[in-house]
Amino acid sequence: MNEQTCHSDEIKENKTGQGTCPSVPSVPVWEPKIVAFLCNWCSYAGADLAGTSRIQYPPNIRIIRLPCSGRINPLYIIKALAEGADGVMVSGCHPGDCHYLSGNLYARRRFTMLKKLLATAGIEPDRVQFTWVSASEGSRFASVVDEVTSKVRKLGPNKIVGSR
Repeated sequence: MNEQTCHSDEIKENKTGQGTCPSVPSVPVWEPKIVAFLCNWCSYAGADLAGTSRIQYPPNIRIIRLPCSGRINPLYIIKALAEGADGVMVSGCHPGDCHYLSGNLYARRRFTMLKKLLATAGIEPDRVQFTWVSASEGSRFASVVDEVTSKVRKLGPNKIVGSR
């Protein structure tokens, strides 16, 4: 183990819920930063429902609201990773429920190609996740955020040149 890193399996919670690392007490515990691009009509509304219902999920995400998941340019995802995000989550309406008819289907095609591009470039494809969450699925949104955060945490900090 690196002297400056504390792995998630070593973290112990203290009385305030703050994570501490017994092997390296002076080093703060690393938590991933995740950028979430959410469709305004479904996924953002699902996130809003999770919040108003007080459903707990990790505070690691920073939400960017889009009119439709089909409007996200893959360069935004690459730029988020290059600027220091440890992971990116894109979430849209379920197939067949897009308010713009087929925007989420375009997003799915772009996402498939982007995953291949990331793998070719040497970036872990699991740093980028694509999900479907509807407006009535606040608890699903919370579980998706928990799952994405867990996957990115296992990958560790982003090591792309230009980040941090």
